[in-house]
Amino acid sequence: MKPTRSVLSVPGHKPSMHEKARQSKADAVMLDLEDSVPPEEKNNARRVVIDSLSRPDWQGKLLAVRINGTDSPFAFRDAVEVAGAAGNRIDVMVLPKVNSAGDIQFLDRLLFGIETEKGYERPIGIEAAIETARGLENVSDIAGSSPRLCALSFGVADYTASVSAGLASISGHGENDETVYPGHRWHFPLSRMIMAAKANGLAALDAPYGNFKDTKGLKNSAAMARALGCSGKWAIHPEQIESINQIFSPAPEEVARAKKILDAVEKSRTGRGAIAINGKMVDQATIRLARELWSQAVHLGLAEKQP
Repeated sequence: MKPTRSVLSVPGHKPSMHEKARQSKADAVMLDLEDSVPPEEKNNARRVVIDSLSRPDWQGKLLAVRINGTDSPFAFRDAVEVAGAAGNRIDVMVLPKVNSAGDIQFLDRLLFGIETEKGYERPIGIEAAIETARGLENVSDIAGSSPRLCALSFGVADYTASVSAGLASISGHGENDETVYPGHRWHFPLSRMIMAAKANGLAALDAPYGNFKDTKGLKNSAAMARALGCSGKWAIHPEQIESINQIFSPAPEEVARAKKILDAVEKSRTGRGAIAINGKMVDQATIRLARELWSQAVHLGLAEKQP
């Protein structure tokens, strides 16, 4: 999966919003067939998504399609029709409300059949959305369920409903949480998901922030997610992209700190054990973090080359 700071979700049945997403600065665009599409528009949404995917001008964005859940009458048709017609353009298929490894294995095998029939050379990845108490309970099994799996994402609104935690805002997507809980309300489930993701080499993505006009709240939410280990965050409006990209990009002082550490490693020539910088010990875990951050900075054009 390409490094993904921001994932802009857009309703599958609204092509005008696809055009805005195409022109946005989002790292990834998710064309949605699930919650944002009413039942009577599901068939039309598939056709619109297929048409949008066929366009060549996505400016290098990662392209994702969120299908409906396996507990719905739409998931099978979503996968067969969309992947069958445009699977060579899809990077990731997002499966919502994943409750067990079996949900992922169902989609894995379905995609294998479609790819084999169509002769696609590149496999379609899977992102599992953890949105229920059962899904979180089984998250370790889910994270190791398929080589196609490339990311786990947290669905805060459905998770809130799943555990009957109360409604703190109109959207249910994270705003106003401080009025009902003294701290990070979703610290445990998000950390638990991140742990399972990273233990299996997967990306971890945070839920969207519901109030797109509240830039401060969005930045606080994104900063907390990044501090816990998330690599990116969903967005529901193009105006959220700049803030999310900024939070999930290495800050200049972080890049400078990483370079200082890696330069010291190179100077020591061995790279083994701990090294000292300004009288402070730097161990292998910190060196690994510095390398990861420097690699991201290079990818984003914030650093010219490996030190």
